[in-house]
Amino acid sequence: MRANERPLTTTSLTAVRNLGILAHVDAGKTTITERILFATGAIHKRGEVHHGTTVTDYDPQERDRGITIFAAAVSCTWGGHHVNLIDTPGHVDFSDEVERSLRVLDGAVAVFDAVAGVEPQSETVWRQADRHGVPRIAFVNKLDRAGADLDTAVASIRRRLGVTPLVVQLPIGREDDFTGVVDLVAMRALRWQAGSADFESEPVPEPLREEAGRRRRLLEETVAELHAEALEEFCADSALSDGTLARALRELTLRGDGVVVLCGSAYRNRGIEPLLDAVVAYLPAPADMPPVRGTADGAEQERAPDPAEPFAALAFKVTATATGRLTYLRVYAGTLRKGATVLDAATGRTERVGRILRVQADRHEDREEAVAGDIVAVIGLKSARAGTTLCAPGAPLVLEPPTVAEPVVSVAVEARRNVDTGRLASALARLAEEDPSLVVRSDPETGQTVLSGLGELHLEVAVEKIRRGHGVEVVVGRPQVSYRETVVRGVAGLVHRHVKQDGGAGQFAHVVLDVEPLDEPVFEFRSTVVGGRVPHEYARAVEAGCRDALAEGPLGGYPVTGLRVTLTDGATHSKDSSEMAFRAAGRFGLREALRLSTVELLEPVVEVTVSVPEDGVGSVLGDLASRRGRVSGQTAEAGTAVITAAVPLAELFGYASRLRGRTQGRGVFTTRPAGLAPVPASVAAPVTGGLPAR
Repeated sequence: MRANERPLTTTSLTAVRNLGILAHVDAGKTTITERILFATGAIHKRGEVHHGTTVTDYDPQERDRGITIFAAAVSCTWGGHHVNLIDTPGHVDFSDEVERSLRVLDGAVAVFDAVAGVEPQSETVWRQADRHGVPRIAFVNKLDRAGADLDTAVASIRRRLGVTPLVVQLPIGREDDFTGVVDLVAMRALRWQAGSADFESEPVPEPLREEAGRRRRLLEETVAELHAEALEEFCADSALSDGTLARALRELTLRGDGVVVLCGSAYRNRGIEPLLDAVVAYLPAPADMPPVRGTADGAEQERAPDPAEPFAALAFKVTATATGRLTYLRVYAGTLRKGATVLDAATGRTERVGRILRVQADRHEDREEAVAGDIVAVIGLKSARAGTTLCAPGAPLVLEPPTVAEPVVSVAVEARRNVDTGRLASALARLAEEDPSLVVRSDPETGQTVLSGLGELHLEVAVEKIRRGHGVEVVVGRPQVSYRETVVRGVAGLVHRHVKQDGGAGQFAHVVLDVEPLDEPVFEFRSTVVGGRVPHEYARAVEAGCRDALAEGPLGGYPVTGLRVTLTDGATHSKDSSEMAFRAAGRFGLREALRLSTVELLEPVVEVTVSVPEDGVGSVLGDLASRRGRVSGQTAEAGTAVITAAVPLAELFGYASRLRGRTQGRGVFTTRPAGLAPVPASVAAPVTGGLPAR
């Protein structure tokens, strides 16, 4: 049997799948995407990550580094279904790309290494998908590797992710002898020919029949426990029919009550066709999704996924290419035609769509229209950004935009030559437009231009993009982390009077504030004023003033978080009170309260997972301790030790080269954000300019 190349026969909403490939770095996402494109006939020659020839890793930096940096969209057809697929990055520094992609996807394939199981970033992207309610199936990859074990990987999924795995395949052979799988739903064996994508379907081999029967029984029992209709049939017949089992697996996947698990080896072209069948069988179509919700004129509205509805789409990615400025859209409702005028719901501006493109990574195909359920790119929009809602001018609707991660690392950047200063500013503006997690600002004290992002690699890639894409030589300062200040012990009953009289109408505002710490790194404001002593609109102005004051804390001028401010009392003047006066009172009052409070410095902390040979454990543990790391776990397997520790981000700069040197190049590490933690006084003093935490 050869790879499926049947043409798309319908464009109905039930025949579309919008999915992403999610995983830890180096789990095989891009290789799986490449094999999917080959199996569906979208490409006719397989590329390899290590050769820099894959379709989705088309950026020069991706090919040089051998990792996915930018989410890439491709499409293909399988079994009469149109599949829009986004290959997402696996490195923690580019998790914002994953976030924006998940916001517009209907389903996902989570990829796990058959040796490593659930790795740190695998868990991170899984939790991101949880927040968005994206149904998933799992693919355990690299079963041909030494030490690969499906059952161990599945146990890791159950333990680390807290989900119920529904294993629908049994591997045929182990490690180098892995040749195929037994489909436990259809009870057929699929074998792939060595060095080929061709496979044969045959009866279950005699040596595996008993084990396959046992696993099918276990699958039926697990499904019956979770699905009412399946339970009825199981109780009546002591078994489930293939049809009932397949329907139950789909419904459990859509509800998130179970995760279908498949397996294979993408590099050796084994398991891709059953994975595509599972995508079609178990993951949702746009028609299965609830109506998209948004707001219009302050009221919540719904819009069904129907081409006949008023147009509504969300922009989730913007890139600048040789063909123009590409804005990637997920169309949720209605129909978009080339040349149409659309409304930017946030700004109220209208823009004209010049071209509509079906995207195949860096290649594009013109289309006349896009309908509900489509993921396309358009040319012609000048002001749309990631998170912008585009809709029909006569039916405005604002959709919830993707959340943007807060930057944690900053570097100062400047052009090596003064004549390039203007080009650098233009390049930085374009970078921030394409990647909302990159923030560009000017330091008011030094006058330097500061670029902030999610990690060292994130900033390194951004700077290299300026050099390569814009031809600007950039001088980069040492990375700096984004500290925060927080209240440890607050004050109560602080009275602040803002009185200003310089001729004409004056300013008068009287506020009484309580400040108290919160366990979470957030800011809360509330008003308990009674009797109308501070009108509601003035209370809102006090809140705005307090938020102004949070920009600079009393220790080192860092943003303040983790506190609650309560407006308990106040007074107004019949003529001189105004919202501006109460905003000033809130700002200066909170600044005074923070000076009187006990405040401490916080720093970003990351969870570091280090894999090293067992003979290098002592050296690595000592190095982590010198970086103020707190070891939380250590395991050993097959001569490799895995150490987990919480380490301040500021101590990890340059760690990659240090680890390689201590382990003769055999050690590797990954990180993921672990929140904020207090900075020891000995470290806080130089960070805050010598001011001790109070």
